[in-house]
Amino acid sequence: MEATIQLSDQRRVALTVVVMGATLMQVLDATIANVALPHMQASLGAAPDTISWVLTSYIIAAAVATPVTGWLEARIGRRALMLGSLIGFTIASILCGLSTSLTMMVGSRLLQGLCGAFISPLGQAIMLDIYPPEHRAKALSIWGMGIMVGPILGPIIGGILTDAYNWRWVFFINVPVGIFAVFGMMAMLPKTKLKSVPFDMTGFAYLALALGSMQLVLDRGSQQDWFNSLEILIEAGISISFFWMFAVHTATSPNSIVPRALFQDRNFVLANIFLLGVMGVTMSAAALLPPMLQGLYGYDTTDAGLLIVPRGAAMVVSIFLVGRLASKIDARLMIGTGMVLAGIAQWEMTGFSPDMDRWPVIYTGLVQGLGIGLVIMPLNLLAFATISSELRTSAAAVWNLCRNIGGSIAIAIFSAIYAHNIQVNHSDITGNLSAIRYPILEAGLMEKLGAQGAALLAYVDAEVNRQAMLISYLDDFWLMSIFCFMLVPLTFLLRGSKTAPSPEMAVME
Repeated sequence: MEATIQLSDQRRVALTVVVMGATLMQVLDATIANVALPHMQASLGAAPDTISWVLTSYIIAAAVATPVTGWLEARIGRRALMLGSLIGFTIASILCGLSTSLTMMVGSRLLQGLCGAFISPLGQAIMLDIYPPEHRAKALSIWGMGIMVGPILGPIIGGILTDAYNWRWVFFINVPVGIFAVFGMMAMLPKTKLKSVPFDMTGFAYLALALGSMQLVLDRGSQQDWFNSLEILIEAGISISFFWMFAVHTATSPNSIVPRALFQDRNFVLANIFLLGVMGVTMSAAALLPPMLQGLYGYDTTDAGLLIVPRGAAMVVSIFLVGRLASKIDARLMIGTGMVLAGIAQWEMTGFSPDMDRWPVIYTGLVQGLGIGLVIMPLNLLAFATISSELRTSAAAVWNLCRNIGGSIAIAIFSAIYAHNIQVNHSDITGNLSAIRYPILEAGLMEKLGAQGAALLAYVDAEVNRQAMLISYLDDFWLMSIFCFMLVPLTFLLRGSKTAPSPEMAVME
């Protein structure tokens, strides 16, 4: 496979539109179904603790399948793999929408996650290959817009479709996009040379068990009371053990499922570590804000989603501007500045009050979106600047895997901290509500007031819960802010001055 696939300008633009349509469809599905879960539960007759498998099955299948993208591309070709993935994803989406039982839904979501796992890495590799080195900043800025904004827009679009029609359209919406992408790829995506690469079954088994167990810990931990549960302890032990075995195997095997050469590239390794943290903050904020706006401030699903739109819009504008400035400004300066802006936004969010209007949510979202946009695209370019064309797809698979894992780990951690802090804050607040300090709460007086006294106590309890929830959200925002500032020094360990790689740096033949 050549470093750059030669295409006419019109064909390159058309293929870019098709790739972005396919990529956006796949990343939207990671979050679009979240808001429809209550409706699915009623329709499918599922219990509250089992309906979560609609999300868990998709995440586990995608995590397990992503690392084999490079090997499959080498064996069957990029064109065949992309077409198979898109066709399978579209069929799985139809089956999800037609599901009449939880079993059928979970099976369809497994197929959807399995097929969707290959779409984003292949899309990123295609964008890198169809643009010459001097235009790769532009290519990755386009790709970055879709990959970052998609998860933010997912709950918004899902809420609108569910409210306007029903939850099944959350999946049916993929069908026209999938058909468009299939025919577009058939018409424009060139074939690549096949390679006879041995399959590392041992490494794949180790990594699949490690990732699958880790996702079970993250997705089921809150339901099972985390490490107080034997199930979670066993799953965590399996995950840690097999990650260690995979690391040893990769270091000693000549044909690992994830090429060892990727871990010898300093920028690629550091950029992926950085990505874990960046996606953690980005996805955690996206996961916490909608329930906060709905539960504490009374916004409905649509209005809560619209309040998050400025964050996504600022991210798009920022990524676009970075693509234009990539050859003029040191990448590390942009990344560091972006993390500082994201940290400032999270710090400002710790000042949210119970009676605030929409403006604080909007302007902190704008600042955070601007900051994250300054980070993602330069980080992407630095990560791939010295990766050879033969390793691009495998590198893209690792990159997308870290992007997803970073969000999953952080959401689980911050959700657990939030749930714990609610109990602590509730206890602290009620400890200060004594009859000595507030005589109206004296038990005898409450009894004399009868029904009015009971109503007053119910009101006080509701307000205590509300205040405890708000303080818990603010605690999470404070931790996110500190984490953003802690990532800034890591910027100086990256190599490279300008984000636009030179032809010599872009491809190491």
